[in-house]
Amino acid sequence: MAELTHLDKSGAARMVDVADKPVTAREAVAEGRVSMKPETLALALSGDAKKGSVRAAAEFAGIMAAKRTAELIPLCHQLPLSSVSLTIASDEKNSALIVTARARSTGQTGVEMEALVAVSVACLTIYDMLKAADRAMVIGGVMLLEKRGGKSGDYIRPR
Repeated sequence: MAELTHLDKSGAARMVDVADKPVTAREAVAEGRVSMKPETLALALSGDAKKGSVRAAAEFAGIMAAKRTAELIPLCHQLPLSSVSLTIASDEKNSALIVTARARSTGQTGVEMEALVAVSVACLTIYDMLKAADRAMVIGGVMLLEKRGGKSGDYIRPR
């Protein structure tokens, strides 16, 4: 079993020292979904929600959140992000919006948390934008799809 990096030998929390790690290109892709009633999905896609464009608000919120990951997640390093992008696609068959975030950086540690935070906050924003129409929405399926770069190499989630 792999050793946990955020705990010292006595079990106390610690921020991992990455000073001696080489600077490499890093990239991570994460995904999440918000399931809702079909009429709520239609409202989201129409752009006529009371609070404005659901997609635009969620995209901005996700990007802003990725940039603040180190403030939100204890022991995360502050990273110089070179790129954060979000896409929001509709899954009409399952009455859901699928949020995908891609984060990139050149540094000494990975950007998985930034991609996951971007997806999570974008999904929460979708809920906030549409809650007046559908309080039964479900946020779920938040997961890392891909990670590239660094000592541990690449990871691609099997589909």
